[in-house]
Amino acid sequence: MDPHQENGNARHNNGVKKQKLASLISEEEIRDEFSHHSKQISRINNGSFGCCPKSIIKAQRKWQMRFLEQPDDFYFNTLKPSILTSRTLIKSLVNADHIDEISLVDNATTAAAIVLQHFAWKFNEGIYGKGDVVLMLHYAYGAVKKSMEAYVSRAGGHVIEVELPFPVNSNDEIVSAFRKALMRGKESGRRVRLAVIDHITSMPCVLIPIKELVKICREEGVEQVFVDAAHAIGCTNVDMKEIGADFYTSNLYKWFFCPPSVAFLYSKKSSCQLHHPVVSHEYGNGLAIESAWIGTRDYSCQFVVPSVLGFVNRFEGGIVGIMKRNHEAVVEMGKMLADAWDTHLGSPPEMCTSMVMVGLPACLGISSDLDTLKLRKHLRESFKVEVPIYFRPPKDGEVGCVTGYARISHQVYNRIEDYHVFRDAINKLVVDGVTCELLSN
Repeated sequence: MDPHQENGNARHNNGVKKQKLASLISEEEIRDEFSHHSKQISRINNGSFGCCPKSIIKAQRKWQMRFLEQPDDFYFNTLKPSILTSRTLIKSLVNADHIDEISLVDNATTAAAIVLQHFAWKFNEGIYGKGDVVLMLHYAYGAVKKSMEAYVSRAGGHVIEVELPFPVNSNDEIVSAFRKALMRGKESGRRVRLAVIDHITSMPCVLIPIKELVKICREEGVEQVFVDAAHAIGCTNVDMKEIGADFYTSNLYKWFFCPPSVAFLYSKKSSCQLHHPVVSHEYGNGLAIESAWIGTRDYSCQFVVPSVLGFVNRFEGGIVGIMKRNHEAVVEMGKMLADAWDTHLGSPPEMCTSMVMVGLPACLGISSDLDTLKLRKHLRESFKVEVPIYFRPPKDGEVGCVTGYARISHQVYNRIEDYHVFRDAINKLVVDGVTCELLSN
């Protein structure tokens, strides 16, 4: 048998053993699990790069050493069942129908490339007409927008962006904006071939009513739906049957404690056959198998899913309990900051997950994306605070309005002091009369 055919066979029966329940984790143990974090930084930006507990890093290193000790044995006898075990656990977590619907890839950006590459082929091969529409949110992640440009627009697709309001007050505002963009896409008899919808937008961060938007797509004849849910797993409920999308991806390292970089890509079995953009020996055996071997590299981050589940189950309520804990804490911290600065949150609490947008004082003079980078750098270097900042251009006639918003995160390692440091830093800038215009590049 060709050894390359041995890798990642989805038919391999590898049952997952039930683990003995560990005692609930203590606050001291949580601090120890993240003791490798810099003590000098108030780290309230889990949303960008996630976090990985010490015990999971240790588990990953064991996998790395097992490979380095005897790569051939690992390739033939360990790689396949280990990836399959992780895929099986993810399948259960997200309530997918079949194991072949779950592939492990590097990150959500890779998943977007896989899906959009497929649609580019359809335009290039004449299956879709030039000018047929692909819909996406205006607040789509920057890399996804670039992928849309690289794959869809270049192949002749017409991309329409859904202009969403921000600050946002209700799901109805999002649904209304989505319907308007969808109707625009269908003008002159054009076909809407794909809708790319975020589950949680990145900047500004808002929980999107994904199930309702997918339902609208089905009713209005959108051919397929791809949900970019980079932040979702570990941050909000993820259920493939309830959501009903054709494709869905979420990073496992942002809010699910895996080391970087690993994500899952769900592809409904009846939708189509996707291919990994890196063509290796497994090409043609289905995306899950192709993704399981794209050449010699470190796959260890894909093997630790069982260890991560063991870690999250040490918290009361497991991953659901962690999501509740983080949501309640970040909303509380967001309100505290907004009260201190006499501003507001960027959305109602029910439209937030483990991240919240908080308005910054207007007197800081945030007037461009460059200003947000200058302020973020100043906060990092002068106050040891790491937090992303978003610029919202003022609307016609607006004067003295909030134009800058901080996206604060809360993960289990965060303490109230992290947010107090941020609060006091902004207060000092205000008292000292510091504006973005005065900050150096």
